[in-house]
Amino acid sequence: MLERLTALFRHHEEPLPPLDENLALGVLLVRVAQADHVYRVEEIARIDEILAAGLDLNPVEAARMRATCEKLSKALADEEALAALIRDSVPEAKRIAAAQALRDVAMADGSTAEAQADIIEHVADRLGVSGVDPDGAKRP
Repeated sequence: MLERLTALFRHHEEPLPPLDENLALGVLLVRVAQADHVYRVEEIARIDEILAAGLDLNPVEAARMRATCEKLSKALADEEALAALIRDSVPEAKRIAAAQALRDVAMADGSTAEAQADIIEHVADRLGVSGVDPDGAKRP
């Protein structure tokens, strides 16, 4: 009987969804935002805006997707596999937009930390679209 009672109070985590290119981008956006160890509301709002606009989601759906991406970010190890999934699944124009979205999230709080810039440059290179300036416009 005690076991049944304690089972009622246990938090049951839903299994994480299978990774696709959209979730991979969301995870990368979350990682860029968290890279400076300060996850600001401006960055969270920008992630939600990017997900909503890019995937035609309403604000609640975008926030739920971001929450899923936050969980996936903790569960997945490396940016290489995430970038490879995007690189192999979407055309170049969308890969460029993804790299620019990473920059937009980093800049959402007004500045880009070195750790954020490093992730942006590394991921942009893995996406095959190197030359995205983490602090501003696309580099020549």
